[in-house]
Amino acid sequence: MRTLLLAGMAIAVAAGAAGAQPVRDQATQAGSAGVAQRLQSLGYKNVHDLRRGADGRWTGKATRHGVPSTVTVQPRGAVIAR
Repeated sequence: MRTLLLAGMAIAVAAGAAGAQPVRDQATQAGSAGVAQRLQSLGYKNVHDLRRGADGRWTGKATRHGVPSTVTVQPRGAVIAR
């Protein structure tokens, strides 16, 4: 009985640790080509100068609806244009 209880607790702890992992967008993990493809799927054109920061964010330049902007892609995939 005690062994079964300990095994159940170990499984619960492992599941909790797996759930605590940060969620990352597949595009940001695929490198600059994946990030460029993600931006293009959102309507951005002329994507260039992509650089990955130490915090996992990708920053570059792109044009959307004829307006050039600096874009940042968060590790979870959110896009911010300024």
